[in-house]
Amino acid sequence: MDKYFEGKRILVTGGCQGIGKGTVLELWRFGAKVVALSQQADNLETLKREYPSVEIACVDLRDWNKTRQVVDSLGNFDGLVNCAGFINNEPFIECSPEAFDDTMNVNVKAILNVSQIVAKKMIENGIKGSIVNISSQVSKAAIKDHLAYAASKGAVDSMTRIMALELGPHGIRVNAINPTVIMTELGRRAWADPVKAQAFLSKIPLGRFGEVQEAVNAIVFLLSDKASMINGVQLPVDGGFLAT
Repeated sequence: MDKYFEGKRILVTGGCQGIGKGTVLELWRFGAKVVALSQQADNLETLKREYPSVEIACVDLRDWNKTRQVVDSLGNFDGLVNCAGFINNEPFIECSPEAFDDTMNVNVKAILNVSQIVAKKMIENGIKGSIVNISSQVSKAAIKDHLAYAASKGAVDSMTRIMALELGPHGIRVNAINPTVIMTELGRRAWADPVKAQAFLSKIPLGRFGEVQEAVNAIVFLLSDKASMINGVQLPVDGGFLAT
């Protein structure tokens, strides 16, 4: 698999923390030419200092036109990982229009925006590329207080299927992963309460949350030629949560 990525250009949104950063570093280790995109300028600069060969791009993905300008300026890509995400958990009755709009703008519209630009250039240049969208298990199963987030990830799953259908004839594969709770820094803080964590863990047959590398492994597999006949899937990375 590692040889496949040598010299490939891959764009990773949300690429300076959590699953996104883990994906950037794994692809870098495999010899890819990686561009990490984020609105977090300080974290991007830190990443650049630590890994000088990683390219960085700073933009707020909620800004449709600025995002188009920045992504277009980055050139052609062989792969894209739409990893940037936003979550603001509120129950259905209390879900505000502001939280709903922010969630949709980052988790859904940004994928549409970035993917349109990248895929168009793939088609124009005959690049048989791969796109991986980061969804969630909440697109498949109801979880309390996740109304806006679940709605956004349901949209991601639907978009993934349509993108796969329309881009497949150009040799471009589009897939998604649907992780359970992943132990990023944010995940560890959010699930630090053992009572809260145990209630959720009881629904996961493997009895634990996922680690960043486990999500990264699935992403890298779907990007690679090892997944050359996999297109339009939503792959659970959830320890069996959705099987119960």
